[in-house]
Amino acid sequence: MALKTIENMKRFLPILLIVAAFTTSALATAEDLLSWSELPPMPDKLGLAGPYVGIHNDTMIVAGGANFPKPIWESEKVWHDRIYVMTKDGDDYAWKDGGTLHRTIAYGASVSTSEGVVCIGGNNAEETFDDVFLLSWDPASEQITRREYPSLPKPCAFTAATIIGEVIYLAGGQSGQSLDTAMTNFWSLDLSAQTATEEFVWKELPAWPGPPRALNLTVSQHNGYDDCVYVISGRRQNGPAEDQTSFEFLRDVWEFNPSTGVWRQRSDAPRCWMAGTSIKYGQSHVLVLGGSTGDLFFQSNELQDDHPGFGHDSAAYHTITDTWVSAGVNPVTQVTTTAVQWGHDIIVPTGEIRPRTRTPNVYRVAVNRASHDFGVVNYVVLFVYLTSMVGVGVYFARKSKNTDDFFRGGSNIPWWAAGCSIFATMLSSLTFTGIPSKSYAQDWVYSIGNFTIPVVAIVAVYVAMPFFRRIDATSAYEYLEKRFSRPVRLFGSASFTLFHLFRMAVVMSLTGLAMAVATPLSPAQSVLLMGVLSILYCTMGGVEAVIWTDTIQTVVLFGGAMLAIFLLVTGTEGGVSGFLTAAEDANKFRIANLHLSPTNAQIALWVIIVGAIGQNLSSYTADQAVVQRYMTTADQNLAARSIWTNAALTIPATLLFFGIGTALFAYYQSNPGRLDPTISTDQVFPYFIAREMPIGLAGLVVAGVFAAAQSTVSTSMNSTATALVTDFLRPFHICKSKHGYLNAARGLTFVMGVIGTLLGLVFVNPDIKSLFDTFLVVIGLFMGVLGGLFVLGGTTIRANSTGAMTGALVGAAVMFSLWKFTAVNGYLYTTCGITTCLVVGYFTSLISQQPTGDLSGLTIHTLPKA
Repeated sequence: MALKTIENMKRFLPILLIVAAFTTSALATAEDLLSWSELPPMPDKLGLAGPYVGIHNDTMIVAGGANFPKPIWESEKVWHDRIYVMTKDGDDYAWKDGGTLHRTIAYGASVSTSEGVVCIGGNNAEETFDDVFLLSWDPASEQITRREYPSLPKPCAFTAATIIGEVIYLAGGQSGQSLDTAMTNFWSLDLSAQTATEEFVWKELPAWPGPPRALNLTVSQHNGYDDCVYVISGRRQNGPAEDQTSFEFLRDVWEFNPSTGVWRQRSDAPRCWMAGTSIKYGQSHVLVLGGSTGDLFFQSNELQDDHPGFGHDSAAYHTITDTWVSAGVNPVTQVTTTAVQWGHDIIVPTGEIRPRTRTPNVYRVAVNRASHDFGVVNYVVLFVYLTSMVGVGVYFARKSKNTDDFFRGGSNIPWWAAGCSIFATMLSSLTFTGIPSKSYAQDWVYSIGNFTIPVVAIVAVYVAMPFFRRIDATSAYEYLEKRFSRPVRLFGSASFTLFHLFRMAVVMSLTGLAMAVATPLSPAQSVLLMGVLSILYCTMGGVEAVIWTDTIQTVVLFGGAMLAIFLLVTGTEGGVSGFLTAAEDANKFRIANLHLSPTNAQIALWVIIVGAIGQNLSSYTADQAVVQRYMTTADQNLAARSIWTNAALTIPATLLFFGIGTALFAYYQSNPGRLDPTISTDQVFPYFIAREMPIGLAGLVVAGVFAAAQSTVSTSMNSTATALVTDFLRPFHICKSKHGYLNAARGLTFVMGVIGTLLGLVFVNPDIKSLFDTFLVVIGLFMGVLGGLFVLGGTTIRANSTGAMTGALVGAAVMFSLWKFTAVNGYLYTTCGITTCLVVGYFTSLISQQPTGDLSGLTIHTLPKA
């Protein structure tokens, strides 16, 4: 059915393409992806090949190396022991003398760590070494200190290393002075084991299945699931040096996943990059800044100074789509050196630029962001849409005469609008940006969690919602007082308020980061825009304004998403069949991992099911933002319809937004040159919206994303104000009149919005890899306790106030410990919290007094008979 629909939509493709011709996107071309500029050259005027290079204490250390004195074609190679240190003060760079190494040495590997630069292996004219040592720079004394590290399992030179966390990985190299000693060595050193002498040694890991090699690239990068090690290119010799056919210039690429211990082959590099420089960039790109092709390898002596160099092109490899693109032309290609990240810049110092010729030049490389003008039409659409949302608040401000109107809409909201509001509240902008980025980087495994919502809806309709309707609750936590005690009610309400303050902050900050690529607004400006507009219409119009804006946003959400998936699939090479083939070949439709580990990055099926049931059970029974919608309709049957509406919308939304992520993968695998290396994974869909969608429609969809975030934020503002007024002000008779409570409601809505917006500004963090994962952690840390209290109260007769409070506190401690001290997947936090609160609360109740209050209608065992 879906395929037929897409095929039918193709009839309209020419029209859309004409409209798209007027879009304002301007993508960076390969030629301007990288900008190169020169820093002060090395003090050694000849330059060096094979030095150790690294960053420590905001300085660059360059140690050892080798070169040929002039006249270079009549001289023997000379190895060096000098250490040079480059410092910077703002934009001023200067070289300092760092002393000498313990021997002349070159052609080893080096890795930057917080403690210093780890220097690994190397050789000189006489031998190859297994030495490993740490060079540290002391800014106060301006001196280099050296510390011995465990030796390699065997000598190794012409190798390369990388680091993931605190584990160094070294791959490739030769054990002797000639290339015929190249190895398939793959070793690791865990720096966190330095205090345990027996553990702090190099470990031999399974080697890649390909041929042995030296002069290869070794680099780490995230592949959508885990940080992995990539071994790229290199050179091998499988016969005598006199036989030119015995040399093999390699292009193969191998990926090692430390979490699984498994190698897999990836797409070959476009050419050989032996002895080149590579560095990870952003969240999923590897930049190769040059390397030798091997084309003129056997003509060096003939060409001598006429040798053109090692090729002046660079490349970018994307680990998620497994594609290579050109990154432009280098001013010069430096081999046998190490590229390092220094602040926001990539530095490539010295190195060999043609046989026997070194350069003292040091280059700073910056990655250019794709230019983009959002366009007047898109701005107008965005402005009109967001202004109309505020207009809804102004309209409903006239209708709110008391707190019942402000918090429950006078119980006159249509069931379908309430259902749309629940849907928008639960999914919002995290659906629009988080889920597509998740399935783009990974697969459909997380979709199973959404498919549990209709199951939990049964509990919501037949168990939870009747409880709240029966006691005519404005706040969900009124139930906790009737079932347990006022302190438990206040604890639950306070926990909910804290949760939604952090929820607002997470949604606004992460949406702001994602939308920074779609508009000229900075993440902070986006947060302020979302926060201020939400405060305006929510403070004025109350829950009725929130529900109707949610309903409008649901329509825009679905409409924009359907247009996006159409453009993505038709823009993929091969259309529908190309999309399906690309996704199937990459296993993007996988929906289950059948292992049993609760910590594996590739989340297990049982973790998804157990975690999703816990999350949704808490949301639909203990979250005031959802429960409040139960009370906005005229009767219980209409409230039940709103819950079923939300459950029904969840299924097509899941298929649609996970499908968008898979289509994004296929699209950018077909068009790798259109993907900007400077964006994060979470920004990939907003990036597509802004740069590939037709003018006007892009503005509308971007507005929809903003508005979707606002639906979550405004709901949080209104529901926290509801909880505070109903649970903290009314029971203690703080206000003297109904009008006083209405003013307090508006005032608290405003205050909650301001606090949430300010927290959103604080939480803006571009290093977060997945807003979806981050949001799961936030839900787990707070909602497990709340869900546990409602499950404890509703399913047991013996539970009392003491048990409830004890279970809640222990549950909170358990969830915090899981987050802080374990690697348990955040998807399980809520279920762990519910279970802990239930078990501890029940057994604590057994050893304390029985409940003394009337439990009629408050547990599943004491419901009145129909």
